[in-house]
Amino acid sequence: MSRIGKHPVTIPSGVDVQLSGSDVTVKGSKGVMNMTFVDDVIVDREDDKIWVKPRNDSARGRQMWGMQRTLLSNLVEGVSNGFTKTLEVVGVGYRAAVQGKTLKLNLGFSHDVDFPIPDGIEIKCPSPTVIEISGADKQQVGQVAAVIRSYRKPEPYKGKGVKYADEYIFRKEGKKK
Repeated sequence: MSRIGKHPVTIPSGVDVQLSGSDVTVKGSKGVMNMTFVDDVIVDREDDKIWVKPRNDSARGRQMWGMQRTLLSNLVEGVSNGFTKTLEVVGVGYRAAVQGKTLKLNLGFSHDVDFPIPDGIEIKCPSPTVIEISGADKQQVGQVAAVIRSYRKPEPYKGKGVKYADEYIFRKEGKKK
């Protein structure tokens, strides 16, 4: 039984939600997002709350119940507040800068890494060692952060690389003589 699915999704002021069958359109200050629910769940709206319930007692209906509710909640949160991920660039000479629609990363390679910023994502570099990724789509923000981190993952000996701001790097001791 889903515990998260039992709770309704509350619609904040300034967010407009349109339900039409299994499709939902959410409009807010950060943009417009769409989603199609699976056939195994029912979506009902009561005033400023949206309830997601399984259509029947099938295993798939129970499996999709909580996930569909969470995806809807992420849509509402994304168009009202947005999502942000912060990356830190650690290493001597490692730095990042935004130039137009491109993120330039100097990560110790013989060349700079140019990352084209996708539509719907905003990247800021408040300092040369901090990258802030923000947008309305939680999945897209997380994917962009993971791709940038994959260019130079943090290594366990010196901790050099691109890491999430809240990530702990398990450090290893070097070779003994």
